[in-house]
Amino acid sequence: MSIHPTAIVDSKSKIHPSCEIGPYCVIGPEVELGEGCRLVSHVAIEGPTKIGANNRFFPFTSMGMAPQDITYAGEPTRLEIGAHNVIREFVTINRGTVKGGGCTRVGDHNLIMAYTHIAHDCQVGSHIIIANAATLGGHVTVGDWATVGALCPVHHFVRIGTHAFIGGGTTITRDVLPFSKTSAERGTHAYGLNAVGLERRGFTKERIQKIHHAYRVLLASKLNTSQALEKLKAEADCGEDVEMLIRFIEVSERGVIK
Repeated sequence: MSIHPTAIVDSKSKIHPSCEIGPYCVIGPEVELGEGCRLVSHVAIEGPTKIGANNRFFPFTSMGMAPQDITYAGEPTRLEIGAHNVIREFVTINRGTVKGGGCTRVGDHNLIMAYTHIAHDCQVGSHIIIANAATLGGHVTVGDWATVGALCPVHHFVRIGTHAFIGGGTTITRDVLPFSKTSAERGTHAYGLNAVGLERRGFTKERIQKIHHAYRVLLASKLNTSQALEKLKAEADCGEDVEMLIRFIEVSERGVIK
């Protein structure tokens, strides 16, 4: 194990021997670091926090600190981070709260850029990009392969659908549709399908065409949301992607951005 002499590592933490802990890092008790993790310098991690393999933490990141919630009373809540994540400078990720399920989770293969904040009880999937200074309020859910642009404030309890793309500087107060491009240009709207992203991820033309048709019905027809959903459900062989899109809208509690 490589631990810089200026680092402070609590004896009750569990650090894999292959980890590298750089200058001035502080690792508290009840912290678990999987194999191959690298803490460049000035990284602070407080437990209970469990971190998987091959994560890289850049300077001045803060992981697993108490949630910024006035009702939090010191309960033993958790932070769980998966594997192969890159977490850049000044990122903060807080533990959960009892009322929110007790655990903040981040999946695998994510790029979390500088100054991002992920608040208590967020559930962040895998293969996600969160760009500089985006802020996720408490209880936010982010689906796999989503991209959140720089300087985006995301309201608590919002859901961001899988494969969604949010343009920089967009204030998000309602759920973001799966597969959509959403931007603050001329007011916050969904501007159709994230077709380029889907092509890059190996979606076939047939799959993309089915989703594109669903978006035309949702966004470009004169039907309201309920009527559009009924029309899509009545169509034969709409595909799993469209069925997932329909379910996402039907269970939305905050409403969706159209």
